[in-house]
Amino acid sequence: MAKYWWTPFLANVLLGIPGVVPFWLVWYLMANWPLAELGWTVREPTETDGMALWLVIVVPVVALFTMIWWLVNAPLRRRTSLAPRTFWLLCALSPLLPTAALIADSL
Repeated sequence: MAKYWWTPFLANVLLGIPGVVPFWLVWYLMANWPLAELGWTVREPTETDGMALWLVIVVPVVALFTMIWWLVNAPLRRRTSLAPRTFWLLCALSPLLPTAALIADSL
């Protein structure tokens, strides 16, 4: 069953549903500090807690999501007939689909 391309695609789209949280946290962190310092975004005016507090929140959430993502995809890689480069590209991009759908819906 895992030899088909849609098996890792569906698994990663399903991982992308709870993955909305770490993707949003990373965007919030980037938008309020490094990108705001470069002038690419506008910093949240009520954000006065500093970056350290956000790193305490973001790092464990992103690490947990990455660990779950890896534990799901490593066994699938051995069972699929996709080329390694194609497989990892599919697995890296398909969790972004739920976030992209939420962004498109909000526009």
